[in-house]
Amino acid sequence: MNTTEKEDVKKALTSQTLVRGLDVIEAVSDGPLSISDIAHKTGITYGTAHRIVSVLVQRSYLKHDKTKGYTLGRKVLELGFQAFHQTTLMHVAHPFLEKLALDTLDTVHLARIEGDSVVYLDKIFSRRSVEISSRIGGRKPLISTGVGKALILDWSESEWEALHNRNAHLLRKKMTQSEWLDLMRGYAQGDYSFDSGEDEQAIRCVAAPVRDGSRKIVAAISVSSTLEYMDPERMQMLIPVVKQAAAQISAELGMRA
Repeated sequence: MNTTEKEDVKKALTSQTLVRGLDVIEAVSDGPLSISDIAHKTGITYGTAHRIVSVLVQRSYLKHDKTKGYTLGRKVLELGFQAFHQTTLMHVAHPFLEKLALDTLDTVHLARIEGDSVVYLDKIFSRRSVEISSRIGGRKPLISTGVGKALILDWSESEWEALHNRNAHLLRKKMTQSEWLDLMRGYAQGDYSFDSGEDEQAIRCVAAPVRDGSRKIVAAISVSSTLEYMDPERMQMLIPVVKQAAAQISAELGMRA
């Protein structure tokens, strides 16, 4: 067997293991089961069921109750709530994003945080002949984007410092840690943020956080355009406009003024 054939076999076995793992999770979704019950319900051997269950318990996708058996773990619940909130967020936010795009004629984004990145959940394209490189499902750094800074406005200064230490090299416009902290303090006080060329030198952005009923930042929205349409005066003018749209979305998610 040559190297290519060995790789193909390895990939097939990995895919088969993944499918079996999903089968196990689905098997216990109706109620607690023993490993024997899981093996019988999924059609896999006891030994294979035991190995898969052990990994799923280790990763918190399953949990074990000595009297009842194996049930769904906290990780499945967390992912379910995350998926639900994302769907709800996008459904609630979209009409406000469309109105914001119509009012400003610019590109409008909705994004959430994932690690040290932002993930774009929605994008309304500009009515101008402007190309913004973002895409739905795409990622960009927290540290350099407007939505990224808006997503971390409630972080502590030590968390801001740590982010700068990890990702300062991603800034197109270089800043010392002191300059970065001063910038974030000002944004946190005003509850908005800018991208003044830190991500793409020709792009400017005004962003604001979206909060849920507990006042936790769950997303951020932004208005973006090129320097031609987004000079410093217009960026200042857009702050209340973007903040108002973010507040309207937050209100729909249960946040009270």
